[in-house]
Amino acid sequence: MDRELFPERPAYPRGPIITGRVIRLRDGYSREMKIRRPALVAVLTAASVARLIGVLVLSVLRAGTGSGGRRKFKELRKGPEFLVTPLRLRDSDGVLYEMEIHGHLPQSALEPADHIQVTVRSQKDADLAPRVERIVNITTGQLLTPRIPTLWSHLGPALVLQSLVGLLVLGLVVAGYVLTAT
Repeated sequence: MDRELFPERPAYPRGPIITGRVIRLRDGYSREMKIRRPALVAVLTAASVARLIGVLVLSVLRAGTGSGGRRKFKELRKGPEFLVTPLRLRDSDGVLYEMEIHGHLPQSALEPADHIQVTVRSQKDADLAPRVERIVNITTGQLLTPRIPTLWSHLGPALVLQSLVGLLVLGLVVAGYVLTAT
């Protein structure tokens, strides 16, 4: 049978660990991560309290404040994009498997014909290939763990710190109200 006209269909791995040889690393593409609205609203509300206090203090110290580099709710709701690289490997029985690597790896980390052992996990969408959690490159002796962005890395340390300050201020206001009411 002609392999160009009728290419071999890859299988999705059933077990969590597969050992085989890298056949092909296809070109990566970006996929958007979804951000849940309640978590985002809670962080932005707390951060707004701290921002409001900061704006009040700055308005007392000088005539006006700039808007700064604040991102809009729509931008934050969209979520970060991360790199998805399809990986094909063939095990010792000759079965071709396809899986996805989410996140970045060093460019020279995997080469065709490398002997690797991968740990995979199925994704929420059953139509997608399983996601690689860990790669042990037996040829080079490297342990590789691809990392994807999280909600906290997407929001950034400044906004997370600002929301923590806002929560602290809200806590102090509530505690002061409770103490004066009793």
